Amino acid sequence: MNRPKMATEKGVPSNSRVLMLLGQLERMNGEAMVRDVEMARQITTKILHLIQTQEKSGKEVMSKGSSGMEVILSSLENTSDVQTTLNILYILSELLTVGRGRRVGVFVSKGGTGILFQILITANKELSPSEELMLQLHSLLAKVGSKDRKFGVKARLSGALNVTINLMKQNLQNNKLLLPCLQVLRVYSSNSVNAISLGKNGVVELMFKVVTPYSKKNTSLLKVALDALGALLKSRTNARRAVDGGHVPVLLALYLDWHRNDTRHRHMLIRKGLLVCLRNITNIKLGRKAFIEADGMRILYNSSTECLPVRTLDPLVNTSSLIMRKCFPKNRLPLPTIKSAFHYQLPHVPAAGPVAQLYSQPPGVDDVVDESDDNEETEADTDTENEEDEKDHHSANDDIETDINKLHPKKSPTRPFEELRVYERFFLELSEDFQGYNFECSKSASTTSSSASFSSSSASTRSTRPIIVPTAQALSPKHMPVPSFQGDCNFVKGQHTQPSPPAPTTTLPVPLTPLELDTIHLTTDQDKKEEAHIPTPDGHTTMSSFTRSPSQGQMIEQELARALECVSLEEEGALNADEGLKVKQEGSPVSATRHIQSPLLLGGITTRRVGGGGGSNWGSDCGSEGAEDEGGEGEVLEVPDTALLLPLHDPDLYVEMVKGTHSVPLYAEVAYPDYFGHVAPTFRETHMERVYGVQRSKIFQDIERLIHPNDILDKVVYDLDIPSCPVIEDHGESLKFNSQFESGNLRKAVQVRKYEYDLVLNSDINSNHYHQWFYFEVSGMRVGTTYRFNIINSEKSNSQFNYGMQVLMYSVQEAISGRPRWVRTGTDICYYKNHFARSSIAAGGQKGKSYYTLTFSTSFSHKDDVCYFAYHYPYTYSTLKMHLSKLEALRTPQIYLRQDVLCETLGGNSCPLLTITAMPESNSNDHICQFRNRPLIFLSARVHPGETNASWVMKGTLEFLMGTSPLAASLREAYIFKIVPMLNPDGVVNGNHRCSLSGEDLNRQWQNPNPELHPTIYHTKSLLQYLAHIQRAPLVFCDYHGHSRKKNVFMYGCSVKETVWQTNISATSSDLQEDLGYRALPKILSQIAPAFSMASCSFVVERSKESTARVVVWREIGVQRSYTMESTLCGCDQGKYKGLQIGTRELEEMGAQFCVALLRLKRLTGLRNHQHLLDLESDIIGTQSKVVSCSTTYVMDEDEPSFLEAIDYSAESNDEDAEPENEHVGQVHENPDPLDQLSDSETNHRD
Repeated sequence: MNRPKMATEKGVPSNSRVLMLLGQLERMNGEAMVRDVEMARQITTKILHLIQTQEKSGKEVMSKGSSGMEVILSSLENTSDVQTTLNILYILSELLTVGRGRRVGVFVSKGGTGILFQILITANKELSPSEELMLQLHSLLAKVGSKDRKFGVKARLSGALNVTINLMKQNLQNNKLLLPCLQVLRVYSSNSVNAISLGKNGVVELMFKVVTPYSKKNTSLLKVALDALGALLKSRTNARRAVDGGHVPVLLALYLDWHRNDTRHRHMLIRKGLLVCLRNITNIKLGRKAFIEADGMRILYNSSTECLPVRTLDPLVNTSSLIMRKCFPKNRLPLPTIKSAFHYQLPHVPAAGPVAQLYSQPPGVDDVVDESDDNEETEADTDTENEEDEKDHHSANDDIETDINKLHPKKSPTRPFEELRVYERFFLELSEDFQGYNFECSKSASTTSSSASFSSSSASTRSTRPIIVPTAQALSPKHMPVPSFQGDCNFVKGQHTQPSPPAPTTTLPVPLTPLELDTIHLTTDQDKKEEAHIPTPDGHTTMSSFTRSPSQGQMIEQELARALECVSLEEEGALNADEGLKVKQEGSPVSATRHIQSPLLLGGITTRRVGGGGGSNWGSDCGSEGAEDEGGEGEVLEVPDTALLLPLHDPDLYVEMVKGTHSVPLYAEVAYPDYFGHVAPTFRETHMERVYGVQRSKIFQDIERLIHPNDILDKVVYDLDIPSCPVIEDHGESLKFNSQFESGNLRKAVQVRKYEYDLVLNSDINSNHYHQWFYFEVSGMRVGTTYRFNIINSEKSNSQFNYGMQVLMYSVQEAISGRPRWVRTGTDICYYKNHFARSSIAAGGQKGKSYYTLTFSTSFSHKDDVCYFAYHYPYTYSTLKMHLSKLEALRTPQIYLRQDVLCETLGGNSCPLLTITAMPESNSNDHICQFRNRPLIFLSARVHPGETNASWVMKGTLEFLMGTSPLAASLREAYIFKIVPMLNPDGVVNGNHRCSLSGEDLNRQWQNPNPELHPTIYHTKSLLQYLAHIQRAPLVFCDYHGHSRKKNVFMYGCSVKETVWQTNISATSSDLQEDLGYRALPKILSQIAPAFSMASCSFVVERSKESTARVVVWREIGVQRSYTMESTLCGCDQGKYKGLQIGTRELEEMGAQFCVALLRLKRLTGLRNHQHLLDLESDIIGTQSKVVSCSTTYVMDEDEPSFLEAIDYSAESNDEDAEPENEHVGQVHENPDPLDQLSDSETNHRD
């Protein structure tokens, strides 16, 4: 293709002319260049003219394959004539100005930077260097400096730094020359070694001469100078120099001048440059001190407040906020010690670890703050997260297991069978022969017992029914012995495996129909019956698809096909709780109420009292028995009959269960929400939309505390560290708080302003951290007043409270009015790093850490109300015992249900173990054989007390398993379920967030559990080891958990192949041989459960997880389908529930869906058809491309986008323990894109 030719005065094409001139120049290189100076000048002048006038000339010189750049640089290096040098510099300047990215890269790659430095040094040796030459050299160096990675090193080694410094010192008034020098200095200073060297040569002081005093002349020069100064001050040495030189007040005064005079905001970059200088100086302790002494807090606070109305000034406000927060003097938490307010002496202390350190801590040591709480090495502050994200990914990738041997299950048993034989008594179903059981009688009895049971009023159902426990005699719950597990069990074969009709001497309870998730689609008539819980005459729901007998196997396939519809809680089909709780228009409560004298003294258990008038006696009255109310009416508590609303809830039975629950603080009160129960609201609770700037406004209110200290009340109103009288009386001027009930957690409440309270959470017992779970009571509020609550000692670096999650509130007045329910509440919610110092003792040895604040505002609707706030829907240990008792009442003769006590916990609470399956059809050998050979499913939950959602999912699973639907019957016929519904009863009872009474995370003890310190883990693992020894390892093991930083429900599993894919280790094909069945269950769940997200699942094995239940059961027991199922605490961002906060209805539904998925899994594994495995293979390959680029398949650990409006903060990255760091910034835009943040901030602690 012919190029168009542009003629010149001689008729020669211009591109040929340039090449010809370059050829002449090339021939002149060497001695000729020195000899024929005039010719060199002429040629370079002509080349410059052509490049300036003809754009194509420049393109020709820089075109690929051209040697033009080499010729020009060679000439530059060889000439000693100033004019020729200048001409070549002009040529280079023209060439590099256009398309500078690629062209500058070519210049650098040809060694251009070194030649420029060489000329600079040579020129500087002249007695009077040419000013124009110096100007052009520095202009060119400024252009190329940012593109040359070794620019700083080259400058230092060549000696160019001093040349530039001396030139600046001699030309402080010559702005034309000073500007390019400053531009080069800006690049020099980005190299930390250079910055220190420049500081030693007086450049910091020199720069302050350039930027002061205030003047609007030469603003472009000032902008560059501030950039260079900011880069210099990143060096701590230079920052000290600035402080010692008294420059902090100078910078503040200069900033104030610009703030006042730049009324049209045209010089925002200069103002930002001044703030960056201050930000870098305040990275050191001396700088922060100088800033405070110079009244910097007030100056920046006032200027930022004036900037707030102008949205374009947000960068100034954000940087100011960051500086102020950094300089805010670190306060100590208002506590005597960070150790828990409750003490439990361990039977023996571990040899090493955090608990050992806690016990070995000398008395009198202040563990709340360090002696020097202002750490010299303060965290680096960045406006973006990218650098830290990369670090975080790197550290996460290092955590992936790379030892192939550890990625294959162990072949040899870990314990001798003789040790495990004692656990045989927990598996009586595997040897039961049912010879003494009358199957015909049980079938005929089933109808009569169920129909007779419904003739009685549910309100009369009480805890008089004997609970069948595996002891020598059946006792009522209040007298139920708690057998200790010491090598043997106090279990004898009794009634526990005989679901026979009741003996005439025993009165069976009224079996209440549960809200069965699998039969939720009801007709209008049946809805009415469900609301009143009046069943049809035969005691069964009359929905057509569920009236068929479970024995009609031909219907099972259809049921499975419709599993999603059957189990999904569609809005129109769901039981309308509001209908059942309807209040008359006048506001009178439902007629079905109980009149209970208040206070309720039941065997020493006091329930809180609610009065109808204003004379109610709220809170704990210190030193009094609780005076009677003046009004007689106020003595009666009208409790809606929750048996009508919640078939598995009975307030009286709950109180009975509380009596048998052992707590370290010896709780003597029952919280109203646990007493009344919770009926899930039918209205949708959407994610809270975050108000723009909400965090910034909260931080500014915090800063006001320092600036206006006289406005702060600082009045303690509740304090568990005063055990005799934690509620401080104040004659109605403050709210009253209480947390002295099961699962309660609030240690201290401090009134800081009239309607604002700082709240401090209690550590886990035998620990000095894990502050996240809260559950407390508030009373004495004013109607319509907005209160602000700040929980000031949270530890996680980020929270779903920043992404739409709200706290939960329960109003007793609402409950009395027929709406007993937890509702999401709170406005202006955000979660951010605060100014309360976290000691190195609490932060795993790291100094300079801070706590985080969860702040929310709310108002109250009722006078004389008592309200409760919680992190998530509470589910206490006593609630579990009550539910299990009620579930036992649902057992039909076709259901095999046994409750065993697995062991006793450290705190003296029993750990229940359930066995659920279907009774054999008869005692024939075939039926008994089928019964014994059913595969086992092993489920556990609530190892972490603060993850209450795991218990709600487990509740859904249990209710489904005990249901009457054909699906439930088929599931029982397909499997034997072994279930430990609460692995950590002590932690739950005592309001812990993470640990048991041993002060340790029980889900990190599975490798080597101690029978004394970790009895529930020890015995649960022993059950699994026993099963492995008798060749009956479970088909599926699943541990239910909650996740605080991700949305949706998802699973973590174990895969050799997917783990190896994430590492660089070499593995043979035989190493990677693996049955893909581990993906089947989560895949099924993603198809049928609306809250489940396959995209969030991971099957990577990490080193930090090797002692978790999931990995140990996979590796040591050999269970391929070993999972952790994580349920969000917040809500969903996909599927049917997208944009909604999760509730108990959805969590229970998830538990039921898990059961349906197991039934579908049975069908898949029973077909012996491996086509589905091929589908799973393609699934993995499909996800590998998206996963392999990041460090771990825990890719979506933090669902959320980066905070885009960066005002915040260096933050610890991991969820529970002190782990590697990750920067988070703290403010989001109003509508952040729901992109997946590929970080691993929580994975080191999620299982």
